[in-house]
Amino acid sequence: MSTESATPTPGTVRPGGRTARTRSAVRDAVLTGLAEHGYPGLTVEYVAEHSGVHKTTVYRRWGSVEGLVADALDLAGEDAWTPPDTGSLEGDLRALAREVTETFGSASAAAAPTAFIAAAFQSERAAEALHTFYTGRFARCESVVRRAVDRGEAPSGTDAASVVRAVSAPLFFRALITREPIDTPLADQTATAVATAVRAGAYLPDRR
Repeated sequence: MSTESATPTPGTVRPGGRTARTRSAVRDAVLTGLAEHGYPGLTVEYVAEHSGVHKTTVYRRWGSVEGLVADALDLAGEDAWTPPDTGSLEGDLRALAREVTETFGSASAAAAPTAFIAAAFQSERAAEALHTFYTGRFARCESVVRRAVDRGEAPSGTDAASVVRAVSAPLFFRALITREPIDTPLADQTATAVATAVRAGAYLPDRR
């Protein structure tokens, strides 16, 4: 089959004619809709009305709510975010943990990202998009551990991906599973515990 004859699944491939402004407006409407109504309450009609993009265009380019959510996550993953560089491993881990706390520490801030996570349990395409988003985020964060190894703060061979996940996992668990509050002291405590474990070699491949 030639590439010209293949029809891409809406929301998985960026159409060449889509302008950045249109895509951004639709993304903003998706975020607002998820925050207000959650994934089950989000509709193409809502996104069209709140983005100013005609419903027919939304259906043609994104296909469905699944496509809209997937593309919103895809767009989020294209940002210029970089992990903190405070000059020390513990400082960087604290900054990362505090970002999680800022995102999920209040109901208003957490509404949209929590809805994305909920959508992943109801839509395979949303789950794939969420996985891709966090895979990209964690990959960027691995530089934190590489710098620590270069400074002699972490043993050579430390599993950077595991370290980054260890910092955020307790905070995600409280915010999303047990529904307990998370705050800056908890973020700092988590970062300190992980930094201590890193220095002890707990994240070397033969120690996992």
